Amino acid sequence: MPPARTRVVQPARRLRGELRLPGDKSITHRAFLLGAIGAGDSRFRRPGLGADTQATAGVVAALGVAHAVHGDELVVRGRGFSGLREPSDVLWGGNSGTTVRLVGGILAGRPFHSFITGDDSLRDRPMARVVEPLRAMGAHICARADGTRAPMAFAPANLHGACLRSPVASAQVKSAVLLAALQAEGPTSLEQPAPSRDHTERLLRAQGAAVRSHDATVSCAPNGPLAPLDLDIPGDFSSAAVWIAAAVVHPDAQIVLRDVGLNPLRTGLLDVLRAMGADLSVEVERHEPEPAGTIVARSSSLRAADAGGDLIPRLIDEAPLAALLASHADGESRLSDAADLAAKESNRLRTTSAALAALGVEVDEQPDGFVTAGGQRAGGGRVDAAGDHRIAMLAAAAALSGDGPVTIDGAAIAAVSYPGFWDDLAVLSE
Repeated sequence: MPPARTRVVQPARRLRGELRLPGDKSITHRAFLLGAIGAGDSRFRRPGLGADTQATAGVVAALGVAHAVHGDELVVRGRGFSGLREPSDVLWGGNSGTTVRLVGGILAGRPFHSFITGDDSLRDRPMARVVEPLRAMGAHICARADGTRAPMAFAPANLHGACLRSPVASAQVKSAVLLAALQAEGPTSLEQPAPSRDHTERLLRAQGAAVRSHDATVSCAPNGPLAPLDLDIPGDFSSAAVWIAAAVVHPDAQIVLRDVGLNPLRTGLLDVLRAMGADLSVEVERHEPEPAGTIVARSSSLRAADAGGDLIPRLIDEAPLAALLASHADGESRLSDAADLAAKESNRLRTTSAALAALGVEVDEQPDGFVTAGGQRAGGGRVDAAGDHRIAMLAAAAALSGDGPVTIDGAAIAAVSYPGFWDDLAVLSE
C-alpha cells in the first residue's frame, strides 16, 4: 500500500519508547558509490533505503554495478573505476542532490559520454559549485543555465590534479572532488571555508585511499585499486534529530535512540541543544570508521541560544528543527550564516517559517536564517510539506507537543529519507 499523502498528527499525552533508526542516508549513498568503485564485494549492514538512496542505487546499476539486499545486508559488487560501463540512457537522480553531485565526480573522469538529471526540484538546485572545480581538474561538462543547473552532460576527459578552493563548506562538493581526484594525474587539494561532514574521507581511507585532512582542507592522490568495504551503517542522525527535538520540547517525554551516528561533523544540533540546557545523555559506543552510540532525550526547560558560523555545516539538515526548539526556549534565538537553506529540496528559509506560521508559531525569516522568539506553542492547523521531507517531519514534531491536531499535506515525502517515520511516530506517541 503506498504511503498516505495526507496525515493528521494529534498532540501526544506523553512520548516514550526506544528506537533503532534507519541507516544513515549520507553513508548509504556512499556505500553504493564507493562500493561500486571498490575491487570486489562490499557489504553494508542496515543501509537506509529511502527514495534518495534508491536513486543512487539506480545510477550505480546503470553504470554496470550489481547490488543485492539480503535481509538487513546490502552487497555491492564493485567493479573498480575501469569496470564502469557507459550508460545506455540518461541517469536519473530523482530528488537527490547528493546523487547527482557525487556521481558527477565519478563521471568526470570516465572515458565515455554520460548524462544525469533529476526531478523539477533537483533541476533548480545549484550545480556550479561542483561543475567549476571539476572543470578546473580538466573535466568536460556541459550543464543547463550556463553550467549552473542539471541536466549535466559529461564527455571523456583526462583529469589532472589541482589546488582548489570552494566558496561553500559542502560535503557534496568535497566528495565530488575526491572521487574525481582518484582518477586524476597528480595530487588534488580542496580548501573550504569550514569543515564539512567527512563520511567520504573516512570510508575512502578504510579502502586504502591516500586521503588526508587538516582543518578545512582535504587532499587526495590517486592510488591503486580500492579495497571493498565491510561496515555496519549507524542510524541516521538527521532522523534521530526529529525525535530529539520532539522529546525536549514535550512536557512528558523520554526517548532512547540506539546505534545513532555520532560523527562530530554531523551533530551540530547537539551542541545547540547543550547550549539551550537540554536534558540529553549521549554515549559513544564505537568509533571506527564512523562513531555511533546511544542518545537519550528527555523533556527540558530550554533557554535561547544563537547558532552561526562554522557550526552551520554541522547542522544544516537540522536547521528547521532548530527553529522549533527556539520557539519553546526562554528568550530570542538567532540562526545565521545559513543562506544555503534556500537551495535545498525546498527553500527551507521560507518553508520552515511558513510551516510553523500555519501552526501559530512566529518565525522571522532572514536572508541567511531565522530569528525566533521563545514562549510559543504550536496550535492545530494545516501544513504543506512543500515536497520536502524535512518539512513534513518538522510539522509532525511540532504537532506532538501542540494544542490541536495538525494536518500535513504531502506527508508521504518523509519516505525520501525515513520510510518508517509514521510507524515510529505511532510507537512513541500516546
